[in-house]
Amino acid sequence: MTIDTLWNLLIEHENEIFYTMKKLPFCYSIKGGELFVDRRSKSITKATFEQALNKLNENPDKITGPKSLNVFGAPYVWAIFKTFHIV
Repeated sequence: MTIDTLWNLLIEHENEIFYTMKKLPFCYSIKGGELFVDRRSKSITKATFEQALNKLNENPDKITGPKSLNVFGAPYVWAIFKTFHIV
């Protein structure tokens, strides 16, 4: 999956409810190249999602959970990846 394909998918599912691994509900909105999660004050950028995708593509066996992504907002990135069957 490319970052542009993922970003378009994120735009399509804006304001839907997702769940972290700890079963915490969240939704997000997108403004430009930033994704704003309702549980956080800082945004997660498109570049962060791209970095996470690259890590998955480079070594999928080592990426086993949010912490192994090692990116800002990893619990939310992981939850979204899980929902869209990227991981």
